[in-house]
Amino acid sequence: MRILVLLHDAFGGRGGIAKFNRDLLTALASHPRVADVVALPRVIVEAIGPLPDKLDYRAYAAGGKAAFLAAELAALATPRWFDLVICGHLRLLPLVQLLELRGRAPLGLVLHGVDAWEPYGGAAVRRGLTRLDWFLAVSEVTKQRFLGWSRVAPQRGIVIPNAVDLAHFTPGPKSPALLARYGLAGKRVLMGMARLDNRERYKGFDEVMAALPALLRAHPDLAYMICGDGSDRARLEAKARDLGIADRVVFTGYVDEAEKVDHYRLADCFLLAGWGEGFGIVLIEAMACGVPAIGSRLDASCEAVGNGTLGIVVDPKDPDDLRRGITAALARPRDVVPPGLDTFSYRSFERRVHERILAPLMEQAA
Repeated sequence: MRILVLLHDAFGGRGGIAKFNRDLLTALASHPRVADVVALPRVIVEAIGPLPDKLDYRAYAAGGKAAFLAAELAALATPRWFDLVICGHLRLLPLVQLLELRGRAPLGLVLHGVDAWEPYGGAAVRRGLTRLDWFLAVSEVTKQRFLGWSRVAPQRGIVIPNAVDLAHFTPGPKSPALLARYGLAGKRVLMGMARLDNRERYKGFDEVMAALPALLRAHPDLAYMICGDGSDRARLEAKARDLGIADRVVFTGYVDEAEKVDHYRLADCFLLAGWGEGFGIVLIEAMACGVPAIGSRLDASCEAVGNGTLGIVVDPKDPDDLRRGITAALARPRDVVPPGLDTFSYRSFERRVHERILAPLMEQAA
């Protein structure tokens, strides 16, 4: 079996979508009956690093629109056509039409979150949606919101959540060097981690900062650590000053993967309590490091905390509920990994990909 994947980023990319795509490509290539996986990325911002066996990662496709078109044309010229085409983002769906000049193949679409919650695209996207053999959503929330507008048959949808390397993300002591770097010695730390994009003000940072003055009256040793960088950082820093809590809010900037585990281990409570999250892999990573975590009942982050079985669920729009959730999380012990977190392991992810994507296709071909 040969598989072609069009995606935004994966190897050489940053963030949860890139991580999901790396795991997806690895899982597809690991199946013994898959001969090769050809991947065309749109964006590469970091070193690509080691690649899985049987993955043909055509990095030149990330050189701009013309380069991506050239990569598609090269795929069209392949001697043996593909047995499966996967579109890794809704915005790339119109580009699949060019491939059908060569021939039709089973078509799948991957949906990551808020980008698929509302109607998107024109005639080209609508045509692509009618062609789908299946779509994969990273959460049930995303699946249902996509079905609400897309008119795709519900039975074509599958849910495969993000995966975490549970051997890498593990509990451990707080790093004295990082405590000194951020001035957090003697503090209990609330933490959030995300891209700070002024187009994505749904991560819950504003709500936690608004709750912090009241929380400090009850917990005077608190500090709030915001990990990430982007176009909204200056506004958030100004808000901290306006609220009079600038000395209790630490902006770390972008956290490199090599330092991620040690940053999680600084936290006494991790929050991703907003209203636009498609899943929230950082919640799983934090819990794997033994940090009590809080998700939101207004988006799919509630699924990352097992709808309350692995972590705490709050309504971030309700200040009292948010404060109650944070207080409850701070009362929980650190360094305890919730039982059942292995449902988000890479091996569970790989098994789901093989069973729900590849096995049905192979049965049809038999």
